[in-house]
Amino acid sequence: MLNPIVVVAAVIERDDKFLLTLRPDGTHLAGHWEFPGGKCHPAETHTQALRRELFEELDIVADVGDPIHTVVHTYPDRSVELHFYRCGYLGEAKPMLGQGMRWVGRSELALLPLPEADAALVTLLGR
Repeated sequence: MLNPIVVVAAVIERDDKFLLTLRPDGTHLAGHWEFPGGKCHPAETHTQALRRELFEELDIVADVGDPIHTVVHTYPDRSVELHFYRCGYLGEAKPMLGQGMRWVGRSELALLPLPEADAALVTLLGR
C-alpha cells in the first residue's frame, strides 16, 4: 500500500455553481476537471496549503471554512488523502497557470470528467 499524498481542495460556490479547474496536459489526471487545490507541504496545515494553492493557481485569497468531505483513494500509481473544504475568497479568480477554469452547476457536475476520488463529493453536492 502506498503512503497517501495529502491533498486539500476548495469547494467554492457562487450563484449555485461551483468553481472547477482543468488538469493540464502532462499532469496526473490530465483532462479532468477538479475542485482547485493541491498537495500539502510537510510543515503546512490544511488551511495554509489551501490558501497558498488558491493564490498560486487562481490569484485569490481564500477564506477556508468547514471541512465537507475526506476520502482516501488509490489510483494505479499513487494514493491520495483528499480533504475538501468549503471556501470563500477575495479577488477575482483567474487561471494563473494556463489551466482551464469554469463555473459548473450542480446538475453538470456528474456529467464532467472528474477524478474518481471526487465521486462521493459530487454525489453529496448534487443532493
